[in-house]
Amino acid sequence: MTTRRKFLKATALGAAAAPLATPALAQSTITWRLQTYAGTPLSDHVVKPAVDMFNKIAGDRMQIELYLADQLVPTGELFQALQRGTIDAVQSDDDSMASPTEVTVFGGYFPFGSRYSLDVPVLFNQYGLKEIWDEEYSKVGVKHISAGSWDPCHFATKDPIRSLEDLKGKRVFTFPTAGRFLAQFGVVPVTLPWEDIEVAMQTGELDGVAWSGITEDYTVGWSKVTNYFLTNNISGAWIGHFFANMERWNELPEDLQTLFQVCCDQSHYYRQWWYWGGEADLRVNGTEMELTSIPDEEWATVEAAALTFWDEIAAESETKAKVVEIFKRYNADMQKAGRPYRYG
Repeated sequence: MTTRRKFLKATALGAAAAPLATPALAQSTITWRLQTYAGTPLSDHVVKPAVDMFNKIAGDRMQIELYLADQLVPTGELFQALQRGTIDAVQSDDDSMASPTEVTVFGGYFPFGSRYSLDVPVLFNQYGLKEIWDEEYSKVGVKHISAGSWDPCHFATKDPIRSLEDLKGKRVFTFPTAGRFLAQFGVVPVTLPWEDIEVAMQTGELDGVAWSGITEDYTVGWSKVTNYFLTNNISGAWIGHFFANMERWNELPEDLQTLFQVCCDQSHYYRQWWYWGGEADLRVNGTEMELTSIPDEEWATVEAAALTFWDEIAAESETKAKVVEIFKRYNADMQKAGRPYRYG
């Protein structure tokens, strides 16, 4: 089976993979290579606008070359490549890029850690997660630039899911931590290159995905190879980040560091409204997927299991325990605050 990823890998043997655009540069121009976890056309929304904005403002002083999922290195090797300086910057969650830190398990979809997209920036900027991430990544020579929220985590499947029983035996592409949590309900987590997912759905290698919300399902074409969208989710927002190699970051003048930070923050803002609006619009107006739901009383057992999972994670280290305590305190505060912060 020939896939785009395998084609790119073969091409790289003869020549380096080309970035999305290669402008004419002055000899003094600083050039960075940034690889994202996202493939085409998802990257057009989750990272390309920020890179284009940075390049336009920085001009001849600095340019960022953007590479897509698995284009330079497999996503699971992104951290190692970043740490070595093979790649200057990365957009990913901690979990997908196999970051060797104490906070890796919380990246991507930490089960029920967030209910809404705004939970993520508040957790990082007002409840102390940013300081923990900064400290953990500084230990391993990586600059944590910023964290932001992406879409919620729902199941998109070929067969309808209307009860927990329907999940049993389903081969699902998902994130490492989400897969670890979902395995207790009979889900079979599968890891594949992002670009191979659509074909794997068509050939029957996969029964579904639990990797995104409905916006991405439609944007990347998964809505055409799945039939059903489960409205229950295991997380209200993916936690993703921008990272840089620490040496490369420290070499930048302060104004370019600030510009990069601002463009990353703008990227987070773009995704926040793009996903929020897209999730609602496609549930109402989308025509390619039928919506299904698991009854609230049954889904409550999944939510209860998540709290047990949190305690298991907290028992693994002091840092993990500190992060879990922040998640618990934050969610307790939101519950006490009531509507619209939490319903029910």
